[in-house]
Amino acid sequence: MRLPRPTLRVLSFILVVVLPVAVAADYYFAMAAAQYVAEFRFTLSTAEAPRQDPLALLSGSAVRAPAALESQILVQYIASRAIVDDIGRSLDLRQLFATPRADWWSRLPEPAPIEQVVRYWRGQVDPFYDPATGTVTVRVRAFTAVDAFRLAQAIAAACDRLANRLSLRARGDALRNAESESARAEKRLSAALSDIRAFRDRTGLIDPAKAAQTESLLAARLHERLIAADTNLTTLRRYMGDNAPTVRVLRARIHSLNQQRQVLARRMTDRDGGAAVPLSGILGEYEELQSKRQFAEAAYQLALRGVDEARANADRQHVFVASFVPPALPQEPTYPRRWRSLGVVALMAFAVWAIGGLALQSVRDHLG
Repeated sequence: MRLPRPTLRVLSFILVVVLPVAVAADYYFAMAAAQYVAEFRFTLSTAEAPRQDPLALLSGSAVRAPAALESQILVQYIASRAIVDDIGRSLDLRQLFATPRADWWSRLPEPAPIEQVVRYWRGQVDPFYDPATGTVTVRVRAFTAVDAFRLAQAIAAACDRLANRLSLRARGDALRNAESESARAEKRLSAALSDIRAFRDRTGLIDPAKAAQTESLLAARLHERLIAADTNLTTLRRYMGDNAPTVRVLRARIHSLNQQRQVLARRMTDRDGGAAVPLSGILGEYEELQSKRQFAEAAYQLALRGVDEARANADRQHVFVASFVPPALPQEPTYPRRWRSLGVVALMAFAVWAIGGLALQSVRDHLG
């Protein structure tokens, strides 16, 4: 008996659908190596209270975690070359990903440059940050359960070290800035006190304000004595002559009081009385130095308060990794998902075959 020749549709179905599905089934069920998945979850916590963020409403949360930025930094770090270099110091990633247990399709080719290792790493390690809960989930794939567990532990330790470095750097920068400002304020205060000390040594006055007050009291007393002497002179001249001894004594006393008042006035305000600086100029210079000292003291106290606040803020902003789901040793392989993968291949092959058949039939109908 002669068998019927297969039609073009059957041949195309065999080539486009049956053959790829058979090859995929042979790979997934006979060749594909088992891959284990180790998963861990953590969040970054601080002592700082959560902040209200209107933009967080778009992501489903009305409160923005203080460590949200650091969490995103850690996610970027897990997918970068930096963590590959850090973990590579303790684990041989090339040997781990190019193990003989792996099949030729899924293993890391050897020899592999660092760029290829990083690309392969991104396919084996999947970090995800959930902004609604502020948690980071990391899934690690390897060809043995022990390797997946070790790799997950290494990633968790590297994230912890990076979080500590970021926290220490932020705290150190804030404290250094506050302490630098405090040092500048202290230096300014020392300079102001040194200027006041040099001023006192140069003028011989401890407190020019008190000296000016003393001079004012002395001037007031001289003025009172002069008024009293003028009054007595006016009274005596009514019944005594100008050449009377008592009148002459009073005139001499009034003249002496006037001279003392003029000397006192020149010492306090008049610059034409001599080369010495009057007390008003000394007092003005001293008041200027005092204002600089008061300003420097206020700035220094503010800087000291800033240092204390920076220390308190640094303690509140200390970021630490809180791993609430630590890495665990997987018990059974998760990948490859054989039946699901085979179904996807069959569906795609059938879709290509069907679309191609419809396109060919449409062309035939158009040409016919």
